[in-house]
Amino acid sequence: MGEVIGVTGKMASGKNYVCSQFEAQGWSCIDADCLVHDAINLCVEKIIAEFDIPARKMGLRILKDDGTVDRRALGRLLFSDPSLLARQEAIVYPVITQMIREFIQNHPKSVINATVMYKTPEILGLCSKIYYVNAPFLTRLRRARHRDNLPYAQILRRFYAQRNLLEEYRKTGKEIQIINNYS
Repeated sequence: MGEVIGVTGKMASGKNYVCSQFEAQGWSCIDADCLVHDAINLCVEKIIAEFDIPARKMGLRILKDDGTVDRRALGRLLFSDPSLLARQEAIVYPVITQMIREFIQNHPKSVINATVMYKTPEILGLCSKIYYVNAPFLTRLRRARHRDNLPYAQILRRFYAQRNLLEEYRKTGKEIQIINNYS
């Protein structure tokens, strides 16, 4: 296995930009947030079995007519209750971990772009260093609204869920380099 680093930070802080800079220097990057989508698609039956009833209680429909998961509806559900989010993570994180391990085996200089990598100790343990991307609240809010076109209430719930993110990474004992992204 080659060298592995992690890039993390709160929603809309600029992690993708930082990863693009690593790629320009010859690193290969994998975005764990994108892998969540793949893992959800691979685990549709488990997701529906676990979350259909709580979703219906909130007036949400998480299964689209084409048989795929409505990720926006699922996100609204999961970010409304930390225990639901933890149940979803227990389903998809093992799948994501396997995908990342396979990626690392095939790329000697790997960057893992993941907001909550601290929740996957196996993957975090592979990283020699963590780069934490930080950006001002209003900048992040503007970026998230423009990029994801989500309602402000949903963005703010996600922001709130990530309020102690840096502290969680500090608990891991990994070396952390903070990158302040003001632009």
